Parts: sequence; C-alpha cells; structure tokens
Amino acid sequence: MDFLISGIMSIIPQQCIMYVVGAILIYLAIKKGYEPALLLPMGFGAILVNLPDSGVLNQTLEGIGQTNGIIEWLFEVGIEASEALPILLFIGIGAMIDFGPLLSQPIMLMFGAAAQFGIFFAILVAAFLGFDLKDAASIGIIGAADGPTSILVSQILKSNYIGPIAVAAYSYMALVPIVQPFAIKLVTTKKERQIEMVYNPKKISKTTRIIFPIVTTFIVGLVSPMSVSLVGFLMFGNLLRECGVLGNLSDTAQNTLANLITLLLGITISFSMSAESFVNTKTLMIMGIGLVAFVFDTIGGVIFAKFVNLFRKEKINPMIGAAGISAFPMSARVVQKMANDEKKGNIILMHAVGANVSGQIASVVAGGLILGLVSSLL
Repeated sequence: MDFLISGIMSIIPQQCIMYVVGAILIYLAIKKGYEPALLLPMGFGAILVNLPDSGVLNQTLEGIGQTNGIIEWLFEVGIEASEALPILLFIGIGAMIDFGPLLSQPIMLMFGAAAQFGIFFAILVAAFLGFDLKDAASIGIIGAADGPTSILVSQILKSNYIGPIAVAAYSYMALVPIVQPFAIKLVTTKKERQIEMVYNPKKISKTTRIIFPIVTTFIVGLVSPMSVSLVGFLMFGNLLRECGVLGNLSDTAQNTLANLITLLLGITISFSMSAESFVNTKTLMIMGIGLVAFVFDTIGGVIFAKFVNLFRKEKINPMIGAAGISAFPMSARVVQKMANDEKKGNIILMHAVGANVSGQIASVVAGGLILGLVSSLL
C-alpha cells in the first residue's frame, strides 16, 4: 500500500495530461475506428512511458544500477540507430498497392505532386513561428499524410519533436474523413463536385506492371537520392506483388510484416511522448501547423485540378486533386463518398485511387527532397 501511495504521489500534472491523451487515442481507435492499428498502441504506450519510474524506459535503481526499458530499446534499435521500422513498413505498403489505376491514367501522377503543396507551406509557417530549419522541415512533412515518412524525416534530421510530429501525422491521417470534406468545400462549388467522369481502363500488361517499380526506383534515385530507401522499399514490395512468382512473400508482406511493423512502430514511437517533452506550447503549435499542412495539401490538389480544367474539354472533377495525398486508400474513399453525396450514382473512385497511389509515391519523393535540401543548408 505504501508503494501505491508513493507512486500516486509522484505523478505530476503533465503526466495526467498524457494519460488523457493516451485515453483519447485509444478511444479514437476503438470507438471511432480511426487507424486503430496505430492509434491504439500509441495511446497505450503514452500511458506506459508516463507511469512514475516506468520500467519500459531506462532507469537507475538504487543498489541495482541502470536497467534497460523495452520501449527505449526498441526506439534506439528500430528508429534512432537505423530507421528500420518505418522503412520496413514500406515493403508491406508497396505490396498492398495496385498501380493499375495510375498506369491507366498517367495524368493522375500530377495530382499526387500538386497535393504536396501543404508540406512546403507548413515549413514556411513553422519557420515563421520560430522553429529552426530541421524542426520546421520535420513539422512540414506532416503534410505528406504519411506517418512512416514523417517519423523517418524527423528522426534523420534529429528533430526535437518526433513524438508530437508522429501523433499529429497519424491523428490527421485518421481524421481525413473530417478534414478533407471541409477543405474541399472551401474551394469548390456544388456544380464542380457533381462533375461526372468516364473511366475507360486500359489493359496493363504484366510486363508493364513489373517494369514500373524498377523504372520508378531508378528515376527517383537520380532525381532524389535521399528518398531511395523509402521509394526503393515501397517499389520492392510492389514488385513482390506483381512478379507473380512470390505470392507467399507478397501475402506475408501485406499482412504479417505490415501488421507486425505497424504494431511495433505505434508503441515504439510512444517513447517520445513522455510528459517532459510532449506537454508544452510547442506541441500545440505543431498540431496546429500539421492541420494547416493537411488542409493546404487538399486545397493544392483541388486548385491544380481546376487549373487543368481550363485546358480540357472533358472536365476533371476537382475533388480528384484532393485524393493526391498519401492517405491511401482513405482519401480516395472520402472523395468517392462526397461525389455520390453530391450526385447519386456518380462514380469517380478509380480516378481517385489513381491520384491516391500517385500521392504515395509523391510523398516519399517530397520527403527525400526535403532531406537533401535541409542537409545541404545545415
């Protein structure tokens, strides 16, 4: 009983706040179904690392010396020392993606590029608010709508705010069904949202599907060498899917590997969610800038689609541009739902999927470009 009372008395207000944050993440995961594979372990991890003298972190005990905590060890080995966890996750993501809709409509690649505008806008906002370059760049990458990329970039740049950045990235990924409709309606009319599009899929040969990940890796390696680890593992996973001779490995990458890495990544990143580093005004600023990044990603894609329509006879539903963010396949589903809500029977899903998978490529390329640019300036 004395130990229990002593433990309760040692809890500080900031830790109580983190218990609430953890509970909210768990609630969103279970009750709302928002990215449960990530938010649930992150939420539970936030509680674990903020328990007084938590055994999941390194601590020094009288008469015993220093003990190694499991979460800190996972963080040091899987993220800090090698960035292994977020990179390995891309094999699973690549194995899940069918690039067919993109290969049928290569123009969709432009929407993936346009929907990265929020990254660079958020970097400027963060720098204006007083964050140094490496932290501003790390915060801006939240706009990639890609949790692993956000974690990797912030870790490579040695940002002081890895925990808040990861929480913001994954939280807003989960909130895409709320954030994107709001942003889309800001810059479109009802008539534009009702535009119908005809989908005439081209037959994509197996050879093309195999060549695509190889050529993409080669081109991106020349244009943005810093992103090769991300794009390379993404395309390697896709090659497992498309080669036709490694079905078991493809299934393993899509399910076992992706689920295991996601689970470990979620609870490992909670290492950076200790009260001392998380509960401060900077965290609130990061969450706010992250929201700005997501909104301007969406707006950037939509505005670009409207610009393209100035030169096309067959108009593009500008909501397709919003699907150019990396939150796959959630963003494509959101865009399709909005199209159907605006006009019953309006099916633009495959167009949206094409833009959505292009956003997956564009986000990791943007991450590599930022790493290269910031590294050259520091």
